[in-house]
Amino acid sequence: MSLVFVLYALMAIQGIILLLHFMGKGFILSLALEVALVCLKTLYSIFLSGLKWILPPRRKNLRGELALITGAASGIGRLMSLRLAEKGCKLVIWDLNEDGLEAVGKEIRSIGGTVYCYKCNLCDKNEIRETAKKVKEEAGEISLLINNAGIVTGRKFMDCTDEAIVATFDVNSMSHFWTIREFLPEMRKRNHGHIVGIASIAGLVGLVGAVDYCASKFAVVGLMESLRRELLSSGVNGIQFTTVCPSVITTGMFEEYAAAKIVDAIEKNQVILAMPRGAYFAVALQHILPTNVTDLLLKFLGADDAMKTFIGRKDKNPEM
Repeated sequence: MSLVFVLYALMAIQGIILLLHFMGKGFILSLALEVALVCLKTLYSIFLSGLKWILPPRRKNLRGELALITGAASGIGRLMSLRLAEKGCKLVIWDLNEDGLEAVGKEIRSIGGTVYCYKCNLCDKNEIRETAKKVKEEAGEISLLINNAGIVTGRKFMDCTDEAIVATFDVNSMSHFWTIREFLPEMRKRNHGHIVGIASIAGLVGLVGAVDYCASKFAVVGLMESLRRELLSSGVNGIQFTTVCPSVITTGMFEEYAAAKIVDAIEKNQVILAMPRGAYFAVALQHILPTNVTDLLLKFLGADDAMKTFIGRKDKNPEM
């Protein structure tokens, strides 16, 4: 592998030498200035990022924002809804569980919040579109979109049924596409909005016994990052993106912590949020260390056995 990298480096150097030879001194000067400018901008960005670890970050005011949260009838979705209501957001909550939606709606109203509840099957693209149309007519234009709903089978690859794999991708990945396509045009028009994608650590690291789930969450990470870059390159800088990668969410205590951290990340316009904090280090090591070493470490840390004890939610709305 190291020999391949050396060959690529030699080819790149040879290409640069040929370019310099044929393009002349003017090109050399222009290239040098451009490289210097990029280096200065990089150092400045690193400096600003370093300041965030020292100085309190600037937070935006969420009061008055119209926030849509999918999978809001329980778990993190419910907790985020309550926290955002306390921050002054108006809420639109979606779920397949009508009873759970109504219960969360009552909780929000009891603390003085405004909420609109909609039953929506995220496996159905047409139903997403129809529900989005109702939201626009009855509640207004969404300025904070949180794609939170997620399902997990917890089965090994060949044990998953075709229907289960399709459902996993429909809810965990494709629904993000359809909701974003419904609400992004107005955000672009106003150059204002925030899109949050709840992915998972399983969207950064492969897990044994969760191939379909990991693939669906890797898709979310790719969608969020590439769309963020696409909008920036077209001059749209007022729409923020936050990709959330929590570890397996199985306890009420961690759900409370995760919901608080997600709302905090939204207020700070944080692009990536991984939980717990050590996940940042683990993912960085995965891209630095040889594959066999990361395999060894993941096995030692229990990643290969993580899904063996998975039992899902009793309300059939599991989250990770």
